[in-house]
Amino acid sequence: MTDAEFAHLEAELFDDYGLPLNGLHGARHWRRVDKLGRLLAVYTNADVEVVRRFALFHDSQRYNDETDVGHGQRAADRARQFCADELSPEQMQLLYLACASHESGLTSDDPTIGTCWDADRLDIDRLDKLPWLTLISTELGARIAKLSTFDRLDWANLEPWTKKPRGIFRESQS
Repeated sequence: MTDAEFAHLEAELFDDYGLPLNGLHGARHWRRVDKLGRLLAVYTNADVEVVRRFALFHDSQRYNDETDVGHGQRAADRARQFCADELSPEQMQLLYLACASHESGLTSDDPTIGTCWDADRLDIDRLDKLPWLTLISTELGARIAKLSTFDRLDWANLEPWTKKPRGIFRESQS
């Protein structure tokens, strides 16, 4: 997936994203997860096509920025709608599982799923928290998670979250 393809797919997801795009789980977070995932994938041998799509979809179906049980499953279903024709069945299965289960507090031995989840969990500073080592799947992810927030952001060449916007709520459609 090229950066242009990433931007195009991201723009399509904006159309039905019900929270602020600059919010805690919005486009800024998606881009940070993409960057962290691509950096991790160099070392984990994760499938970058899956990792980049995970970054876009994993929180794209949230109804709020608080606890939103089921948003991972909704994201997996949405990813299938958008990506089934672009990915192999094996890649689609990885993307589906990564999205559907990312909120469940699991770790994975699969390098692609583990990289997806680690990329998301390493961007936890936006919530004024540190990564939980028990939720990190990959060896490199664990090393990065042990760094200070400053050093972790420096490793990924990311800016700190300076504003902590709170999301708006919409009623669950389930």
